[in-house]
Amino acid sequence: MPFDDWNVTEEEGEEELQDTSFFERRRDVILFCIDCSQSMQELRDDAVYEDVKTSHLLTALDAAMQVQKKKTVSGPNDWVGVLLYNTSRRNESNDRTSEIKKGTFLYQNLAPISVESIQELIRVIDDAREDPEHLGKTFPPLPGTKMPMGDVFTSCNWVLRDNAPKTASKRVFLITDDDNPSPASTKMLTSARTTLIDLMQSGCQIEPFFISTTEKPFDVTKFYSSVLPSNVLGDEEPEVSGILPDSISITRIDDLLDQMRFHEQPKRAIFSIPFELGKGFTIGVKGYGLVTEQRKGSYLYFLDLGDKMEVASSRTAYVDEEKETEVSRNKILFGMQLGPEEDDEMGLGPSRVVKRGQRPFYTAEEVQSFRTLGLEPGIKLLGFKDKRELAFEDNVKHSVFIYPDELKYSGSKRTFSALLQKMLDKRKIGLVRALVRRNSSPVFCALLPQAEKVEEGGWCEPGGFHLIVLPFADDIRAAPIEEQLRVSEMAKEAAKPWIDKLSLKNGTYPPDSYPNPSLAYHNAQLQAVAFREEFDNEAFEDLTRPKYDIIHRRAGSLMKEWKKALVKDENFNNVFATPGVKRKADITVDEAELRSKHESGQLDRLRADQLKDFLRKKGQSSSGRKAELVARVEEYLAKRS
Repeated sequence: MPFDDWNVTEEEGEEELQDTSFFERRRDVILFCIDCSQSMQELRDDAVYEDVKTSHLLTALDAAMQVQKKKTVSGPNDWVGVLLYNTSRRNESNDRTSEIKKGTFLYQNLAPISVESIQELIRVIDDAREDPEHLGKTFPPLPGTKMPMGDVFTSCNWVLRDNAPKTASKRVFLITDDDNPSPASTKMLTSARTTLIDLMQSGCQIEPFFISTTEKPFDVTKFYSSVLPSNVLGDEEPEVSGILPDSISITRIDDLLDQMRFHEQPKRAIFSIPFELGKGFTIGVKGYGLVTEQRKGSYLYFLDLGDKMEVASSRTAYVDEEKETEVSRNKILFGMQLGPEEDDEMGLGPSRVVKRGQRPFYTAEEVQSFRTLGLEPGIKLLGFKDKRELAFEDNVKHSVFIYPDELKYSGSKRTFSALLQKMLDKRKIGLVRALVRRNSSPVFCALLPQAEKVEEGGWCEPGGFHLIVLPFADDIRAAPIEEQLRVSEMAKEAAKPWIDKLSLKNGTYPPDSYPNPSLAYHNAQLQAVAFREEFDNEAFEDLTRPKYDIIHRRAGSLMKEWKKALVKDENFNNVFATPGVKRKADITVDEAELRSKHESGQLDRLRADQLKDFLRKKGQSSSGRKAELVARVEEYLAKRS
């Protein structure tokens, strides 16, 4: 462990607030629960392929396949399964699938993402496009009846209980076009609600995708508004009843894949800590990162075994350089370089007895206590200030959105909601001290309240607090004041027409429609390699590339007029002269080069600043004339020759 990084410890279970590895390690489990009833298999014209018949079931299977293909790159450690219900096809009786209810067929058991299982699903989809009756023969619907939704949720619970990893985030994607599976049956309604609550209490979330068409609109009030919780799109605890938002109903079948991509990544809390409002008065909160940088996956090393390639496992080992033996991480101490071996003229002894020229060492626990100041993870309320006192430049890092956690402290939601409402009414912000992880440092933060907001289309901004890290004095730098040139009013007026022509109609920018081209190109190549497909470079489309032909057709003439006006501007050719920055010379001398000079008797040819820099790095005195510096370097090299 280099002594330059003496205060850096590696905690295997704790991450900093902005560490994205927290998201990569936790696995995601998705169970596609797809309806195979007669209405789902009804043939209709395909919107993409000409002279091809499709069905809602085929589109649902295709969406499940697309999500799995994407996860081969974005989440190769995630688990996926496909459960079909309202079908007369029976499960194999040689495994645990015989326990699931009659009328359900486990087409793909829960397992890690596998290229073979995805290719099998692709073959079924291709056969169904060639033969419209293929799905009806492979997964025949139940004749003249429907299975109770309570049995469907029970089957999902059994599949997830027996096969899903215990620590993974589990979700069920329910896809159906039947808005009333159990008409006029209070017993069926109660059974479905009870079994769904059991499923959600086991740690599973339900993500419904209700298919609605112009011929057959989906009415959630007939059945599902009494079964599914009203907060089904969030991660709050289930309630007994409520009204479902209209946004979960898919108005067009083409939107199914887009909706699945929106729900593909689960919402995961990056921390769950107590929030101390006063002495002995504590509630629980969870923190969610609103902005996360998307990066390429980590590299893997493969071992060539001749007939196949295997992933090489790696581990970190600490080796004692003198004994050349492996050392346990628990025995490693952390220290820092001390100054030269000189007497303590001030008479101030160190905090612990250390011989001159040696280093004081600390254990990992002591270094962690220096960083955390001995505090436990949590948020402590210090007071309140007016909202106007929070300046824009105070937000120097990504904020975190906090939400109440009822599981840790009962009554957290009521208390959290009351505090939020009072702060909104009085237009106040909170001042808190926050330590979100055991391996991080305590910081002072502002609590900015956000009111719940429901817009048209069902989009909702949840009510909660933004935890904004307040900067220390040395985190803020004064902005450089530079003299700028102003364009004339004539050039401004000439620019307005072409800007209006190229502005977005609704004034909003949809970031999901423009993926990072570098990541998209990288992922497309990886996906082609995984499925042994030939990658076509010309077929890749960069959606961020401007459509120059449309731009010139809409505003080409207007931009030419603006350029003419810009050339006539009096400040068009004016340029500020900026002085060049003089670079500091590199005075670093390698120890091997310095020993070579010493052996050849040319050590005095080095400059004094180079000798001082070497002695300073070795903890030696760097004062004196050049002859003294040369003698001191020769003495140092002689001791270590």
